[in-house]
Amino acid sequence: MTDAAQPFDIPVFVVVPPRVLLLDVAGPIEVLRKANLEQRAVRFTAAYIGPSATVGSSIGLAVTGVAALPERLPDGALVVIAGSADAPMENNRPWDEQERADQAAIVAWLKRAILPGIRLVSICSGALLAAEAGMLDGRDCTTHHACIEDLARLAPNARVRDNRLYVVDGERLTSAGITAGIDLMLHIVAEAAGHACALAVARYLVVYLRRGGSDPQLSPWLEGRNHIHPIIHRAQDAVVANPSQDWSVASLARLSGASPRNLSRLFNEQTGMSVTDFVNLMRVALAREMLTGSRLDMEAVAMRAGFGSARQLRRAWNRLNDGPPSAARARLPTGS
Repeated sequence: MTDAAQPFDIPVFVVVPPRVLLLDVAGPIEVLRKANLEQRAVRFTAAYIGPSATVGSSIGLAVTGVAALPERLPDGALVVIAGSADAPMENNRPWDEQERADQAAIVAWLKRAILPGIRLVSICSGALLAAEAGMLDGRDCTTHHACIEDLARLAPNARVRDNRLYVVDGERLTSAGITAGIDLMLHIVAEAAGHACALAVARYLVVYLRRGGSDPQLSPWLEGRNHIHPIIHRAQDAVVANPSQDWSVASLARLSGASPRNLSRLFNEQTGMSVTDFVNLMRVALAREMLTGSRLDMEAVAMRAGFGSARQLRRAWNRLNDGPPSAARARLPTGS
């Protein structure tokens, strides 16, 4: 875990609609619970809010103790809108007047409560409530594939994307729902608390950490992680946390609790690459971030990324990319 004297607090408000899809709440918030246990730099707090104190769920289990919709939200809040089930277990009846009124109350609240600086996250059909409130106008967004046409109808001024796990457009974050809500929350955790924390949470949940469907390229930080072998994950976590360190097979073997020979064998079996290839992949990924986000010269980037020289960086880079490192720098906006 990473110690921090004063953790950065992120207040999370989960809007619980009628007929709430329970996995839309439990999955993403379980990600935050585990993230709190993995590190101390960032602290997520969750409050459950809605127009009714007790709500029936998709699986027939009642959700109670739901707080009233607050008049205002704190700066930097994260609002999560869960989806609803049309046909809850053992309750396949039409929506009643109270349920419709609760939906309308959520829409009205979103219109007045979501101000600049408040991030709005929708899970599954929660995007439809955000759309009715006008929260997605002019934005890229997505929802569950069964709701795509409804979203396009309710948000004619939005850019609705189908076949996406999740879409991030500024302070609007939307997901395809169900398990894709977990993917989106892992993305949020990675941005707030770091890749290593998100990877640890994904491993705990036994899910494969993925990038959003809006970016078809697999993040290099996530390559080789589609396994559940604890020894290899320990070694990978250490490298991801500090790629520039002088990692050798022997040092990683000591850290992960395996012999160098066994670590090398397991690494190839579980990841499809060697230990050295993985270390270089992470260093190149770090170098790319520095090249596109700073004006450091190539030699400084190489040293900070863990390479002995710019020549070594170029050699490793060329094995993974079609163009030279300078091509990444060329895409840096003027004035950055």
